[in-house]
Amino acid sequence: MQPPLTTGTILQNRYRIINTLAQGGFGRTYLAEDQRRFHESCALKELIPTATGGDSWQKAQDLFLREAEILYQIKHSQVPQFRERFEEDQRLFLVQDYIQGKTYRTLLDERQAVGGAFTQTEILHLIQSLLPVLGYIHSQGIIHRDISPENIILRDRDRLPVLIDFGVVKELASRLQNPNGTVTNTYVGKLGYSPTEQMQTGQVFPNSDLYSLAVTAIVLLTGKEPQELFDNQQLTWNWQRWVTVNPQFAQVLNRMLSSKPSNRYQSAAELAPILQSIEAGTSSNAELSQIQTLAVGRPSGPMQPASSRGNPVIPTPPTSVLDNSLAIGAIGAAVVILAGFGSWALVRSIRSQQIQTPSTTISTAPPQTFPSPVVVPSATPTPQDEELPVEKRIKRLTFNSSNTAKVDDTLKSNEIVRYTFRGQAGQQITVMLVQESGVTFQVLTPSEEPVENTAQNVSFYQGILPSDGEYKIDLTTLPGITESDYSLYVGLTTLEQPIPTETPSPIPTDIPTETPSFIPTDIPTPTETPSPIPTEIPSPSATFTPDDDDDVRIPVITPTPDSGQDNF
Repeated sequence: MQPPLTTGTILQNRYRIINTLAQGGFGRTYLAEDQRRFHESCALKELIPTATGGDSWQKAQDLFLREAEILYQIKHSQVPQFRERFEEDQRLFLVQDYIQGKTYRTLLDERQAVGGAFTQTEILHLIQSLLPVLGYIHSQGIIHRDISPENIILRDRDRLPVLIDFGVVKELASRLQNPNGTVTNTYVGKLGYSPTEQMQTGQVFPNSDLYSLAVTAIVLLTGKEPQELFDNQQLTWNWQRWVTVNPQFAQVLNRMLSSKPSNRYQSAAELAPILQSIEAGTSSNAELSQIQTLAVGRPSGPMQPASSRGNPVIPTPPTSVLDNSLAIGAIGAAVVILAGFGSWALVRSIRSQQIQTPSTTISTAPPQTFPSPVVVPSATPTPQDEELPVEKRIKRLTFNSSNTAKVDDTLKSNEIVRYTFRGQAGQQITVMLVQESGVTFQVLTPSEEPVENTAQNVSFYQGILPSDGEYKIDLTTLPGITESDYSLYVGLTTLEQPIPTETPSPIPTDIPTETPSFIPTDIPTPTETPSPIPTEIPSPSATFTPDDDDDVRIPVITPTPDSGQDNF
């Protein structure tokens, strides 16, 4: 392996090396200035082949040219522009725009140094800002394969995230190191951030990038590394024990983190309007239920792996080689912590900002555009199906000391599972159903009527119980689902009643002052009777006492930009 280039070295009579930004197993990245473009900064990536003689070098050159052509296709404002490729002194170089800013890894390290991390609002903005980029590169037949905090830069000039260090470059480098071998892209990706299909089989799909983006999101939210957030025994993500976010946003992240590609959002375009509705706070329970129903009821079909040669990828409804029972319940286990840490109050606080009284709440946010409804055809009944009677299983919910209950079970298409519990008028109920298949519920009053319209055929509900009595929660499967595992969470909260305060009676201010009834006559010189001095009784005045809801403005310290750049 050749040594790194020294500062001041000039390549192609044009690029002057300023310093080495990073070095890894696949190559090096230099900061350079382009002397033919007014000394503009640029990034030089040196790819390091292990064999540089004979046929091996020629094969490396051919592969280098083909992969450079792929990078040349990418023309997006949030991706460093590929400028050129060249060879010099048995070295291979790629030239790209240099992005001035800090990686999200650096930003996270700075926040952790003062005990902080990223907020839900920041992560929502990050994902929404990157979805158009992913949609663009996926339409070009290119999958990034290596999304992580290290490979996203917050650009200084416009504060937009920029996607750097494409996995295709790493694949190129690995092939250059083994020009005579059959190297697959199995090892291209970062452990903990890449989905199973990428690490085990080397196949990648557009939603493989969505998986990595979701892992990046929970790392930035919690300040924990993937190995701290993933339970290797249960094969589930347990990130919600470290941070509380909007339940709708948590549900979206958990679906992006599904181990089964067929259960994730299939494209950036599918995910974008859902995040917009969450950010605007306009999504209703019915809308979210419809979104989940469409995703769950999507007919299965073969998924084609993404090509790394520039052919456009058309996402098709998939089934994955990873579809197995180990993935069932991966999202459900991630929310188990809600019951143990008393997070129902936090859920109530978040939801109360969006759902007051469904019949009277008026949204002032602009209308959002949702995907057109897709009609999921019901399975054609067979004589055998028609002969199956509908069974109803009735179970009693058992609440713990924090007044929450959790049930894990399996539901078949010919079953209704009814959970009963005693409720009191004025209690707030929160019901959450987490699953990777098609199960919904409805909450019924003691007279077996729906509590309200938004409590029918949903996977999340929160409302107020109207009366005392025996309430029911009925679970059923969606059409076409023969059997599904599920996790049901129920929480009851007794809301505090306001304590009436007495209004003080007004104090009269027109109190008469007594005047002497006579003036003595035995005084030689009459004197003036002094005027009575009015007595002023102050009227009560209101005293302002700040409460906990008053806004507190905390100054934001803008970190000093550094010259952080991507690494191989």
